[in-house]
Amino acid sequence: MIQISVDFQEKVGVIKPMHAVNNGPICKVGDQFQGWNDSSNLRAYADAGIPYARTHDAAFCDMYGGEHTVDVGAIFTNFDADPEDPAAYDFVCTDNYMQMIEMAGTKVFYRLGNKIEHTVKKFGTLPPKDFKKWAVICEHIIRHYTEGWANGFHMDIQYWEIWNEPDLDPDDSINKRCWGGTKAQFFEFYHIAATHLKEKFPHLKIGGPAIAGKMDWAEDFLSQLKAPLDFFSWHIYAHEAEKVADKGARVRALLDKYGFTKTESILNEWNYVLDWDKTNLRYSHRMQIGLKGAAFNLATMSLCQHGAVDMLMYYDARPTTWNGLFDHIDISMRLKAYYSLFMFNQLYQLGDAVKAETVGDKGYAVAATNGREAAVALCYYDDNDTAQPKPFAVDLSGFAGEQGTELEIYLLDGTHDLELVDKITYFGERLAWEKELPVNTCYLLKLKKK
Repeated sequence: MIQISVDFQEKVGVIKPMHAVNNGPICKVGDQFQGWNDSSNLRAYADAGIPYARTHDAAFCDMYGGEHTVDVGAIFTNFDADPEDPAAYDFVCTDNYMQMIEMAGTKVFYRLGNKIEHTVKKFGTLPPKDFKKWAVICEHIIRHYTEGWANGFHMDIQYWEIWNEPDLDPDDSINKRCWGGTKAQFFEFYHIAATHLKEKFPHLKIGGPAIAGKMDWAEDFLSQLKAPLDFFSWHIYAHEAEKVADKGARVRALLDKYGFTKTESILNEWNYVLDWDKTNLRYSHRMQIGLKGAAFNLATMSLCQHGAVDMLMYYDARPTTWNGLFDHIDISMRLKAYYSLFMFNQLYQLGDAVKAETVGDKGYAVAATNGREAAVALCYYDDNDTAQPKPFAVDLSGFAGEQGTELEIYLLDGTHDLELVDKITYFGERLAWEKELPVNTCYLLKLKKK
């Protein structure tokens, strides 16, 4: 049996942005939910209340602007040009994409650098010829989007991330996909770029470097770092939520070890992956879009909410095999995994996290309240596809209305897409709710004082 105890009187901080993602909606700027219908997922994206969209790999998506979007080399196309000259920058496609994201009510998390390159010849992943000049170019990109420079915008973009997965391939690799230089070169590069950008924008969050996950590389990086690091970003793909949460604890411990106690720990690439060989990766992509992916997502968000991670960013919302949220043909169609982010947003909107304890293997829960309303998201996740149903006993306490409390029960399973399946009015400050859950079933319990 899984036992879940929630005490709405015991606040334990705030609900963190665990339902952020990589990349934005597919829509037409200015459309505002009209006209595109199944060619747009703006309404569904907005309904999920996604707090941040990281812009990494946006250049792979033609609907965002493709090769002319986001990446530093796509905006500043001639590195020998004058970085002070607005004419040296091509912001058109990126401007359009930034507005797509903002139309959904989502904030941009901007990755400065380049998309991953799997081709035999590398372009944007090679180390810049002049590290300081690269930083100056990025300075002007930031000014364009936050200070209106070069006929730009005054967007509230707080996070500016330097590079992506510089640790993905070892120094002696002949086909480096994200950083074409050595580890030592990257350390110098980050120091120059982060120092310059923080000096110019002390009010913004400058960080990175979005490591692929190699903890020995991370320790080497942090042990020598003298530059600003407002946030440390890292990646992990797994098939057990506990592995993600454990990695988060180890990252937090490493940051604290080297004095980065105030640096945010941001996991900004994650998803369900059983293994990386072709057969298991195909299986993983099939699971990501379905109920198993939804339960894995909710389990992971729940553990990280209780743990040492400050933000999660699901990879990916682009129309790709990594997107478990929207159908690739009808982009407006919400898949099972979409509802895990939608559920978590119900808690995020309430604000205050409350004590939610789980006893028993494979049960996960997180709860929140704003004083007038409350909610609990829970699931039974097991990577074993033949796992048997388990009884859940849920005890809710510390939330009572003078005229009773209304409880709405929403179900996400093989035949329900987070649909209202029951409504109960109870009196007093405690409710016991029991149910037998098949594997990978998810529930959202919404409470309101009467």
